Amino acid sequence: MTELGNVRSKRETRRVDEDLLAGGVANEGRVVRIGSHVHRPAGPHASAIHNLLQSLHRAGCTGVATPVGFDEQGREVLTFLAGDVAAPPFPAWVQTDAALKSITRLLARIHNASRSFDASAHKWSGELADPHGGPVMCHNDVCIENVVFRDGEAVGLLDFDYVAPGRAVYDLAQFAKMCVPLDRAENLARLGWDRPDQVARLRSIADAYGLTRVERVELVSTIDEAMVIGAAFVERHFIAGQPGFVAMVARSGGLRRWAAQREWWADHRVEFEAVLVAGT
Repeated sequence: MTELGNVRSKRETRRVDEDLLAGGVANEGRVVRIGSHVHRPAGPHASAIHNLLQSLHRAGCTGVATPVGFDEQGREVLTFLAGDVAAPPFPAWVQTDAALKSITRLLARIHNASRSFDASAHKWSGELADPHGGPVMCHNDVCIENVVFRDGEAVGLLDFDYVAPGRAVYDLAQFAKMCVPLDRAENLARLGWDRPDQVARLRSIADAYGLTRVERVELVSTIDEAMVIGAAFVERHFIAGQPGFVAMVARSGGLRRWAAQREWWADHRVEFEAVLVAGT
């Protein structure tokens, strides 16, 4: 579900002037850096996404790439966001509470900057979209691999392929699911997570975003939705035989892994909600 970041592959570059960028699932092996620009497959909503990114920049939000256009191969071209992008197994520096809060603050800035954007003028992906819609543009795939850091601080988000209008709390639910992360210990270990305090980390997201008590309760229930939608997304692409998703499911222990995640959350959500609203 992740997109390619700014991590250079150990494989040889396909042309002298092209550096293959590693990571990702859907576009694995198909995103390259040429000088100061990134060239990547253009999805069906690329033009709409470019309009959004331009609008975010006009609103003063620098945490996204600047769209340049399309190349002769039909690939979209965006500016390269310099910095560090972590990949599994995740290093200790990206697992800190400070890193998590910095991603939350970056997401809040993008949400706020998107409020002046007229989303109704464009069509968006429904793959991971908030089924209720909403007033901000939700990234919907904020995972560690889609965040650019500098000196441990999140400064940019990559891969807006699944962006769509929605509620801020929905985007936070998808983000928390992957970056707290909300999952069983054995699944976390596969990605290199070192026994994170999941309850405290979810509270950190709510605090850093400034959620009210009502919004914190809504966040917990929205995580239920986010898990169902995310699992269905993976299953669709796996059944369709898309190579990146087939490989990801194999690495993750099969499709059962997402059902086990939802069962784990159902067993623990009351504990999370109690800590989330305590003192608010």
